Amino acid sequence: MKLSIFITALASLTTFTLAQTINRTQTNGWGSTPSQRHYINHTQALAVVQAGINRAIEIGVPQNIAVLDPSAWLIAFVHMDNAFLGSIDISQKKAKTSVLYNGIPSIALQNRSEPGGDIYAIQETNGGTVVFGGGQPIFDPSGYFIGAVGCSGGTVAQDIDVAVHAAQAVGTTITAS
Repeated sequence: MKLSIFITALASLTTFTLAQTINRTQTNGWGSTPSQRHYINHTQALAVVQAGINRAIEIGVPQNIAVLDPSAWLIAFVHMDNAFLGSIDISQKKAKTSVLYNGIPSIALQNRSEPGGDIYAIQETNGGTVVFGGGQPIFDPSGYFIGAVGCSGGTVAQDIDVAVHAAQAVGTTITAS
């Protein structure tokens, strides 16, 4: 009797686990498939990185290029030869800043974060918000925010240039006004 109950329970658990495994490969458990989600995927992230590398080579400034999804998880990263080591962390934080503030370019926080600004000292939050340029949101062609790219290694203007070119590899971006 006890063995029969155990075998029945084990069979039910195995069926449930197998069904969950099959379901996970098709949906996220809430009914959406990967194509229905609004997250940058690794193929897109690699295209963003490659576009950033190409632009950095064009302008002659080695860069660190980080791509994050909308949850601020690192999807792709490259440290180009001779790019500043200190810029590795900065590139990731630039992208994270864009994600944390719902898809705005990191430079959009610059003036407001200075003394007297309405968000003065925001750069001290979230483990180091970056309030200068080089963090760009990435929107898919339908307009959904799918991630962000952060570039660091040159001047702010060069970092923004590379980040904008990189983001446009898979969709669109916005610039700060």
